[in-house]
Amino acid sequence: MQKMLAILSQVLRGPAQKTGAASEAARVLVASRNYADFASEATFDIKKCDLHRLEEGPPSQAVLTREEGLKFYRSMQTIRRMELKSDQLYKQKIIRGFCHLYDGQEACCVGLEAGIKPTDHLITAYRAHGFTYTRGISVKEILAELTGRKGGCAKGKGGSMHMYAKNFYGGNGIVGAQVPLGAGIALACKYFGNDEICLTLYGDGAANQGQIFETYNMAALWKLPCIFICENNRYGMGTSVERAAASTDYFKRGDYIPGIRLDGMDVLCVREATKFAAEHCRSGKGPIVMELQTYRYHGHSMSDPGISYRTREEIQEVRSKSDPITLLKDRMVNNNLASVEELKEIDIEVRKEIEEAAQFATTDPEPPLEELCNHIYSNEPPFEVRGPNPWIKYKSVS
Repeated sequence: MQKMLAILSQVLRGPAQKTGAASEAARVLVASRNYADFASEATFDIKKCDLHRLEEGPPSQAVLTREEGLKFYRSMQTIRRMELKSDQLYKQKIIRGFCHLYDGQEACCVGLEAGIKPTDHLITAYRAHGFTYTRGISVKEILAELTGRKGGCAKGKGGSMHMYAKNFYGGNGIVGAQVPLGAGIALACKYFGNDEICLTLYGDGAANQGQIFETYNMAALWKLPCIFICENNRYGMGTSVERAAASTDYFKRGDYIPGIRLDGMDVLCVREATKFAAEHCRSGKGPIVMELQTYRYHGHSMSDPGISYRTREEIQEVRSKSDPITLLKDRMVNNNLASVEELKEIDIEVRKEIEEAAQFATTDPEPPLEELCNHIYSNEPPFEVRGPNPWIKYKSVS
């Protein structure tokens, strides 16, 4: 408070210093605002979910605490800024190869993570950067992985589609192939009886894969604790869902498996539906299907401009009406859970974090050739691996 009064008196004394001092005074006033000035929590109406083979579903109201709101806002802004930085690095040819960005879909990964326990398991497709972050990997390690550096979360050998963390099994490049793997993880959860579940994600483009229906059958027969989650962003690569699927009711595709369809642009809606689905699985009722109706702002990958099969106006309309970050921000400000200035401070901190991470990702060394074959097994003695010809040998260290 003394600092604030000193700055205010400085403003009154000298017109030459008025602009900078007034700005600093405003910042200190915001910083000195008592936490008691804010509400501790607020209750919001959320969209009702569509149900399949369920008598009742998730609640149509959700409670958001101030602490949760600030955490969700920071996480979604971090993912958004990280993906925009990835776009920039790709266009500078610092990131090469496949790169599938997640901006627009932030409420999905943040809401799903908020509805489960850290000990639960998650496996997804190639649009994996957001989940890698919510599963505990830093922006620095994610960007370094994208640029192929030693400090990346997969030591620079995985790239955009192959990132891993504790209880997170990737980023997988083969369309739909992660779904049976997710059922296998859920089988392990049931076998060990540890009250854990597996979230198994795929996109609308993978939803017509035969292996998914085979997995549904197996999971239903064995009552596996698995939430099958279709992130329906309306376009599988460059094909709209209406042109690709005879039925776009993806939450009903499990047939004999219960399903939920919800607004994937609302982090509260995703969180509440995930809590409901997780409880369904933990209670021994078997699997459940969730369809998150969401939208990606970028094209399918960085090689896709994203406007040959949809219009710029369509993208802008979604941004203006359904952006997940804007929706959360408006709720928090309008219900006195946070101030505009406080959220701007978070934005500044996030931008700084992203820039520092990008600096690391562009200066960290690439992994040396002799480490090419490391980590084939997790706990084995070193052994030799043949290189591109019989005379070249590499050593693999766990």
